Amino acid sequence: MGARPLTCLNLLATPSGKLGPEITQGIIEGALSKISEAGAVLAGGHTVDDNEPKFGLAVTGIVHPNKIWRNNGAKPGDALILTKPIGSGGLFNANLRGWLPESDLQASMKILSTLSRAAYETFLRFEVHAATDVTGFGLVGHGFEMASGSHVTFDIQFDTIPILPGSAAMYEKGINTGSNALNFQLVGERLVFVNERPFAKQQLLADPMTNGGLLVSLPSSQARGALQQLHDAGVEHARIIGEVTEKIDNLALRIF
Repeated sequence: MGARPLTCLNLLATPSGKLGPEITQGIIEGALSKISEAGAVLAGGHTVDDNEPKFGLAVTGIVHPNKIWRNNGAKPGDALILTKPIGSGGLFNANLRGWLPESDLQASMKILSTLSRAAYETFLRFEVHAATDVTGFGLVGHGFEMASGSHVTFDIQFDTIPILPGSAAMYEKGINTGSNALNFQLVGERLVFVNERPFAKQQLLADPMTNGGLLVSLPSSQARGALQQLHDAGVEHARIIGEVTEKIDNLALRIF
């Protein structure tokens, strides 16, 4: 991580004759708007016939070899900053069932459609020891990978974690995703809840995110300054959610 995007290729799979051209046009136009916002250019793309619609981007970027942000290297004494709320997987499933209030959907979509560019540019001013995005493996999965790769333990304060509007209520109502259980299995016994949490709240930590935020480990002496600059840059949901400690037994994550 830490690269600046330069060029992108569209990769579109679409069922011929089932999706109108206006839908395909809308998908590509939406992608182009975000590509331009990120400071990159669209260089072309590929389209294939597929029964299930799919869309993605192949991105080329550039980064100084001494300034690559890896998902290991977190150090004891670091603080952990999360830049976006979690909970999109549950929200999207709830929306498919018609459970989610429109106000929560619109508020969450505004957050989820925001690029991490401002967060990235802010962290360039600080000493980033490790970083990862929080996406399909959820906060526990990506946090586990980062902690275990760094040979440390992450102490995370549950009540400081930002959560998308309505997501907690949807999990309490019984929504779930096909990835939550798999994400917890990935971590296994290397995660422990120090303070007991209801099942629904535990599930939020394994929620598979779409365009989630960055989880960044940096010196605790820089954390408050970084957080203030993130807020000043419009990354309003960024929070300090925990700290890095020396490895405790075989644990990667402790949730308080």
